[in-house]
Amino acid sequence: MRISVLGGCGAWPAAGQACSGYLVEHDGFALLVDPGYATLPRLLARRRAEDVDAVLVSHGHPDHCADLHPLLRARAYGDASPPPLPAYALPGALDPVLALDGLASEPGTVAVTGLAPGQRVQVGPFALDTWLLPHFVPNLGLRLTAGGRALAYTGDTGPSPDVTELARGADLFLAEATFPEEVTGSDPRYLSTARQAGEYAAAAGAGRLMLTHLWPGTSPEASLAAAAAGFGGEITVAGGGVAVDLS
Repeated sequence: MRISVLGGCGAWPAAGQACSGYLVEHDGFALLVDPGYATLPRLLARRRAEDVDAVLVSHGHPDHCADLHPLLRARAYGDASPPPLPAYALPGALDPVLALDGLASEPGTVAVTGLAPGQRVQVGPFALDTWLLPHFVPNLGLRLTAGGRALAYTGDTGPSPDVTELARGADLFLAEATFPEEVTGSDPRYLSTARQAGEYAAAAGAGRLMLTHLWPGTSPEASLAAAAAGFGGEITVAGGGVAVDLS
């Protein structure tokens, strides 16, 4: 399993960056997780739009799904005529993006599968398990398993014991860490810090920790230091061009 970061900026794409977006590949299958703002150009630098096999979205905030729309335009208006793009999300989460210009109502564009928290779904070679985690809108924590390796991803979440279960023994724990030490200017029930991410990673016995969704302008060094206070393993910050091979 290989994870390529397209972006890891929280809320909006800062200069030269993109919001949440991760290309997860295994056995030739390309799964796009959370196509947030400005991720499509970075995706297209790696593969063609028609070569994306499926899309998985944690929740409906646009910094996690807005670029699904231009991806569908690239597939629909290009020359390749690919089959409908399978998209997996909580029921209704993608409705605002898919309604932007009626593209989704055209036959053969997208096939949306609604996910229920707690269910297991097979997405290509990946077994997908989900947890409903606290956020301003319904949000799924996602765990992808393939080839004996596991990626755990929080989406955006406030504190919850389910985060530890999500990350239990994961080879890579991709954790929202909007702030380094303390949630400021927002509701601490619905967002997390790098320090909390490190504590969760340690409690779960995760192999590696990757911090994502940093608020624009946040010091990566401050986030790394905060996470390291609780987790002694390898810690990185998600950014365009970062890749992890779990094979």
